[in-house]
Amino acid sequence: MSLNKVMLIGNVGKDPEIRHLDNDSVVANFTLATTERYRDKNGNWQEQTEWHNIVCWRLLAERAEKYVKKGSQIFVEGKIRSREWVDQTEQKRTVIEIVAESFQLLGKRADSQPSAQNIQPVTTSAAVVGDDLPDDLPF
Repeated sequence: MSLNKVMLIGNVGKDPEIRHLDNDSVVANFTLATTERYRDKNGNWQEQTEWHNIVCWRLLAERAEKYVKKGSQIFVEGKIRSREWVDQTEQKRTVIEIVAESFQLLGKRADSQPSAQNIQPVTTSAAVVGDDLPDDLPF
């Protein structure tokens, strides 16, 4: 048995980059920053920020294009995926991505971005798709 599940709450680092592929699929890519705050051995507060590459497909990508903006605070659920390829200079490249299965907007931006109360979570799960999603999350 194995499990590949990621849950992140963070701030979007850039507006989603949207691509429409030949097979009519849509993909959205953006970065998400998560920040850990802790006290060092001297008692001083320190921050460590991790940047995550988020990938959304199909309906989720369309929703990301419409609602996710730089600075948005979101909750993302998904799985870790690594990809390898050889670039144009024949260098082997590797990237680690979070393939989103759902996201939910949490914060509200000054430019009137919809708040979490009026945007339902979006998921790619076959069991729950579209706008009639349950709102039974514990937060």
